[in-house]
Amino acid sequence: MNFLKPSRRAFLAGGVSLAAASLAAPAIVRAAPTKMKFSGTAGVQNPIAIRIVEATNRIREETGGEIDITFFPAGQLGGEVDSISQLRTGAIDFTHLSAVTLSSVVPSASISGLGFAFGSYDKVWAAMDGELGALVRADMEKVGIVGMERMMDYSFRHLTATDKQINTPEDLQGFKMRVPPGPLWTSLFNALGAAPTTVAIAEVYTGLLTGVIDGTDLPLLTMADLKIIEVQKFVSLTSHMWDGPWLIANKASIESLSADHSAIVKKNFEQAALDQRGDVVAFNESFIGSAGSSGLTIIEPDREAFRKKLVEAGFYKEWKGRFSPEAWTALEKVTGPLG
Repeated sequence: MNFLKPSRRAFLAGGVSLAAASLAAPAIVRAAPTKMKFSGTAGVQNPIAIRIVEATNRIREETGGEIDITFFPAGQLGGEVDSISQLRTGAIDFTHLSAVTLSSVVPSASISGLGFAFGSYDKVWAAMDGELGALVRADMEKVGIVGMERMMDYSFRHLTATDKQINTPEDLQGFKMRVPPGPLWTSLFNALGAAPTTVAIAEVYTGLLTGVIDGTDLPLLTMADLKIIEVQKFVSLTSHMWDGPWLIANKASIESLSADHSAIVKKNFEQAALDQRGDVVAFNESFIGSAGSSGLTIIEPDREAFRKKLVEAGFYKEWKGRFSPEAWTALEKVTGPLG
């Protein structure tokens, strides 16, 4: 007898038994995925958007589809001001937000943009990945926001000019410098002797063409995105301010996740930030290397002269009074005394 081949009767009997057992067993119910929204202002080709989409894909895969985060790029759900409002009300779950915009609800966030505070990326990340960043994140939690432990990078801001080289503060006297809304920029350029002029980012190109403004302060990537380099002749690598977007979450949203899922979300967004930082460094190197062929003149200015001018104007003394002693101390642990 072949023991490996059951009789037809035995097979049918076994099939009936299996069918009965399957009817008696409880059904396996897969939980519906938790759907979340991530609103962003970065365009789809921007490294910020690219890395966020990669992160949401990894999160979906690592959680077996149980966490499904949809990224809405290019301001589809609103600009930065809209995003911070929507995040706090829970209309969205995540956003990326510049430190300067975030400072409207978390004042300490603007400390990372203090003029001529950081001389290099090493110092930026020592501060923002370290004690200073932790203090800012603690302030976020007080208003219902959770910040990821790693920020992304808008990069250092530099000066552009239409018809003059900017090497020292003297070159800025009366210079109509375009600035975004915000006291940090106005205070900085007033202290340097310029004439800060607020112009919406969408109107900068036209403002340069018509002479409403003489120059800008922008990161290299933004100069390229807005085609500013088409209407500017000089770029001074002042690195006068650093700014970066925080990746932030609605506190209630992220606390509603299991510990495992929360850890996966944070891990992947923090990896996205590290990847995007590398993208920006690579772009900056490429931009500077090819500037000559674009008709731009790259200038290495006297950065210490600018910082000395700020000390003399009482800039650091003014802003020290606007931040907590703990935040200022954490900043100077990295930068050294600011004056």
